[in-house]
Amino acid sequence: MCGIVGIVGTSPVNQALYDGLTVLQHRGQDAAGIITIENNTFSLRKANGLVKDVFHTRHMKRLQGTIGIGHVRYPTAGSSSSSEAQPFYVNSPFGIALAHNGNLTNAEALKQQLFSEARRHVNTTSDSEILLNIVAHELSKSNKLKLDAEDIFNAVTEVNNKVNGGYATIAMIIGHGIVAFRDPNGIRPLVFGKRETANGTEYMFASESVALKTDGFEFVRDVAPGEAIYVTEDGQFFSQACAEKATYSPCIFEFVYFARPDSTIDRMSVYATRVNMGTKLGEKIAREWADKDIDVVIPIPETSCDVALEIASALNLPYRQGFVKNRYIGRTFIMPGQEMRKKSVRQKLNAIDREFKGKNVLLVDDSIVRGTTSAQIVEMARESGAKNVYFASAAPEIRFPNVYGIDMPSAAELIAHGREVEDINASIGADGLIYQSLDDLISAVSQENPEITRFETSVFDGQYITGDIDQDYLNHIDRLRNDSAKSTRENAMSASLELHNQEENSAD
Repeated sequence: MCGIVGIVGTSPVNQALYDGLTVLQHRGQDAAGIITIENNTFSLRKANGLVKDVFHTRHMKRLQGTIGIGHVRYPTAGSSSSSEAQPFYVNSPFGIALAHNGNLTNAEALKQQLFSEARRHVNTTSDSEILLNIVAHELSKSNKLKLDAEDIFNAVTEVNNKVNGGYATIAMIIGHGIVAFRDPNGIRPLVFGKRETANGTEYMFASESVALKTDGFEFVRDVAPGEAIYVTEDGQFFSQACAEKATYSPCIFEFVYFARPDSTIDRMSVYATRVNMGTKLGEKIAREWADKDIDVVIPIPETSCDVALEIASALNLPYRQGFVKNRYIGRTFIMPGQEMRKKSVRQKLNAIDREFKGKNVLLVDDSIVRGTTSAQIVEMARESGAKNVYFASAAPEIRFPNVYGIDMPSAAELIAHGREVEDINASIGADGLIYQSLDDLISAVSQENPEITRFETSVFDGQYITGDIDQDYLNHIDRLRNDSAKSTRENAMSASLELHNQEENSAD
């Protein structure tokens, strides 16, 4: 999962890009990058680390220009080295930079095709570099010194015809402007907004609407599935549908876990969908667990707080904050290596004993992935004196890997893969476990926009909407994502960070 931003402005955009990436930091803590254009020249800064650590004053001073794009990243299938950080750029044609959120499911075939047909070399393991080169190759077919909107939309149409998977993309072309486009299924989110200045209209694209609001842009709408929007350097706006069979199938896990609650995606308030999840799950608990003497509802902060509050209301039970969260620890399910995950849970959460002692507690989490975190939290509740510990998940059982840009573990490392609820409950050590049903989850989200009737739900049901996923591909994903592979990449990343820190200290 990644976060992307892009701005066509009338004044320097470096600070607005920085601020936009800061509020999208939850979408990736591995690396960050910004690239701008001034005097037909790219200025780029990218490195491993958080936004606040990657960009220092000297970098911001160099990132001049009224047009730019930015990216925050954690790796899905690629390496964690700084060479994989985005944005990427190529010099021909014109000079093109690109930031991408998602995953191309036919990346290997595309890479081979690029070399055999276009003689283009891809230098990293990132599918984003592949996507950039495909865009560049399609744009080069116009054989023009100056592209118009039709040329750009034709190129995006060809990209959509060739590329499979989920992707939201912002590309920047020297001497032209910014083009933003979204995959024909609308799996990954992308929005845009505008603001009026004394010098004209400025446009901003971002993964989530919260970034627009932070930078003072008025939210206009979501980029539609299969749509491309082209904004010239002087602010001319063009849009066009660039896919024949485009349909809304947004990733439902954005609403469960990834997106900020103050964002709106495809006209659905993330906060409202989580409230609805709580209502649905509370009703299920009331039906199926009437015999359980629950004393208090406690969320596992912080995505599940809104869900837990609604569950408490539905059950007419007190809601308490039983855990204090250290906000400076990254998201645990994407951390490489089991030992690191185990250690990080204890660093991430601390229990307030008085809220547990002598009580039957219902713990509520947004989802259960590996089960590592859940088991330790159940253990923490018992250590704090809970009599019985029940566990509720706002999402259904996660049984299958994600292939559209979320770094889910390999299937064998998912606690629900091939297991029933009773077995999962025994594994995490709870006195009872209940999951939201998939039908209720879909209903909770679609309630905010009834026009969307289909969602990308493959992690729950194994149905991959692009129709190109077979067991060979899943085996490929498994080899890339298992803990052994991540441990190897973690070691490489540590070495890269050490070198980076040495370089930074020398520069200072």
